[in-house]
Amino acid sequence: MSLLKVSNIKKSFGKVEVLKGIDFELERGKALSIIGSSGSGKTTLLRCLNFLETPDEGTMSIDNNVIFDAASHQKLSDAEIRRNRLRFGLVFQSFNLFPQYNVIDNLTLAPKLRLKEENLSKEERKARIEEIEANAWSLLEKVDLVNKAKNYPCELSGGQQQRVAIARALALSPDILCFDEPTSALDPELTGEVLKVICDLKSSNTTMIVVTHEMEFAKNVSDEVIFMADGVIEEMGTPAEIFDSPKSPKTQAFLRKSLEMF
Repeated sequence: MSLLKVSNIKKSFGKVEVLKGIDFELERGKALSIIGSSGSGKTTLLRCLNFLETPDEGTMSIDNNVIFDAASHQKLSDAEIRRNRLRFGLVFQSFNLFPQYNVIDNLTLAPKLRLKEENLSKEERKARIEEIEANAWSLLEKVDLVNKAKNYPCELSGGQQQRVAIARALALSPDILCFDEPTSALDPELTGEVLKVICDLKSSNTTMIVVTHEMEFAKNVSDEVIFMADGVIEEMGTPAEIFDSPKSPKTQAFLRKSLEMF
């Protein structure tokens, strides 16, 4: 059974139609890579999934529960949008860490803020804070950055900052972890350490959507691959189907060009 179902998602900015009807499903524990040229709509799709943009048409469901329906006349409240966003963790290209907080505080800030929305006793709140802090240290172990817990973002390399960003996204226990070109802002020598963390997450059955230009990663780690072109899903299939025997001429041309760059 699918964890995520996306149906007929469309999005325009002014007269520019960026997404022209996107349909796909994603099973729990699977990794989906989205590839395609710049301007194909990959990042806009990811932003729609994370409620950073509102689709003009279409529906989105998690566990068969509709979390967005553009046809509904009832606008989502801010509280509902916040709840829906918590279903998705998002790791940005440019890290987006809070520069005024050290690493451990970057991880615990959002979970602690969520406590304010819960009706807890003083003792329950204290226990939850202890759980949040213990989970943050566990996540730092997972991304191999325990020794950087008290450092500030400016004291970290780009690869370390991105690993902190991954841990921060995981701190809220999302159903689906989304990555928007997670290595595009990194020097080549730092790319490997971030991709290793994502590969480790794959081995622990984390459900992931990765917008990426790393073709080898998409080929070797993904369960499914979507190739987007001109605002539509041009082709979707297993890595073997997409990379070894693509059917669409657009997919073939994109992959041929990508291979020529390396």
